[in-house]
Amino acid sequence: MKPGKVRTKAVGAARMTSRTVVAVGGNSLTSPGAANGNLDTHRLAREVCEELATIAQYRGGVVITHGNGPQVGFELLRNSMAASVVPPDGMDVNVAATQGYIGYLLQQVLGDVLEERGVDIPVTALVTQVLVAPDDPAFQDPSKPVGPFYDGDEARKAMEEHGWVMKEDAGRGWRRVVPSPKPRRILELETVRTLVNAGQIVICAGGGGIPVVREGYKVRGVPAVIDKDHVSALLATRLEADTYVISTAVPRVCVNFGRPDQKPIEHATLEEMEQHILRGEFAEGSMLPKIRASVGFLKHGGERVVITSPGNIIRALDGQAGTTIVHGTV
Repeated sequence: MKPGKVRTKAVGAARMTSRTVVAVGGNSLTSPGAANGNLDTHRLAREVCEELATIAQYRGGVVITHGNGPQVGFELLRNSMAASVVPPDGMDVNVAATQGYIGYLLQQVLGDVLEERGVDIPVTALVTQVLVAPDDPAFQDPSKPVGPFYDGDEARKAMEEHGWVMKEDAGRGWRRVVPSPKPRRILELETVRTLVNAGQIVICAGGGGIPVVREGYKVRGVPAVIDKDHVSALLATRLEADTYVISTAVPRVCVNFGRPDQKPIEHATLEEMEQHILRGEFAEGSMLPKIRASVGFLKHGGERVVITSPGNIIRALDGQAGTTIVHGTV
């Protein structure tokens, strides 16, 4: 803090009863040049951390989750390329590693923003495990995209050289896909609750959480990546949050994205979004998981979901940007 600057507590941070869970997309923390070493993660994180700080100051009770699709893909690629030199880590360890370094990044940049504003809110990054079922059918049908995008020739080469399962991702190219079982329970939930109740900003459940199964008294990691949006919605429900924010690559949800009949959605009801899902108007592996997670949150007691891109979050919370989904009439 600069000399002479007065540190203040956030307005009601520990006293306000409202809680907001914000899910930050992993793609917003990387860039097309990342594979070539051209990545300024602090700059990329700065915009969303400015908004997160504002939410914490004026709403209180902020919990941050984040994706790790590109980052865990990079970890898996490093493991594959270095396998002849060092033993590769399990996928669960790769998820834990990305939780650690993305959590560190967000914790540091968000802390910098709060320090500059003279606001005293502790920020904690928590390594988080999420229980899944060992017989979840997702283990037999990999579907979760991870890592960078490839063109068709690159994808075929990766499948031949590494034995990866590759699928086309919403018209944007090909990506590796891995199993994505449903989250059953967040093992560190009560720790998160305690920290939030104490007025802290908590970064947790990164990359959907470390996937684990229970074997008697023990838990062990399994090779999978849980969908971040579904874990975030589960976390928001268990914490009794009123608002669930999804920060993603697009400023507003569109039905039939990328097609001639593409149409943006500003406001919608839970029932309207369910109809869009039934009509198949959202892409699997792209917006569909986010909409399903949103519907689940609202059905289990949530008040509203806001979906938008970094730079638009505060305006979206005020109803001036993004997509807002609520109960009843809008």
